[in-house]
Amino acid sequence: MTFFTNYINLVLIAVVLISGGMLLWPSLVRGGRGGVSAAEATQLINRRNAVVIDLRAAADFTNGHLPSARHLQFSELDAKIGQFVKNKSNPVLLVCQTGQQSHKALRIVKDAGYAEVHVLDGGVNAWQQAGMPVVKQGGSK
Repeated sequence: MTFFTNYINLVLIAVVLISGGMLLWPSLVRGGRGGVSAAEATQLINRRNAVVIDLRAAADFTNGHLPSARHLQFSELDAKIGQFVKNKSNPVLLVCQTGQQSHKALRIVKDAGYAEVHVLDGGVNAWQQAGMPVVKQGGSK
């Protein structure tokens, strides 16, 4: 019992708990927001037939997008998501340039009744930095 009454031991226990919490924090926050890495997004697309929705402007979409992406501007998301993803149990992957707009769209798509919605963390920028292919007006890069 003297272990817990020693001031130094209590400080060390507090340091361990705080540092452990700080290590777990990114996982807890990311899990709640539905963000996935480029590698995880590839698995969703290839193994689970996720529907990829690109929320960027049309010009950005034609300059380069994920190979299986379908274009739907953010302003039309609420009205047209049902036309793009018929089966609400299919995974949906939302993509924008940096990931911020996709995180805003996450709630809209979930509220529309889709069970599994993910966001590409870092957006198309992170996708390209990971060396993943993009499609440009009929060709791939």
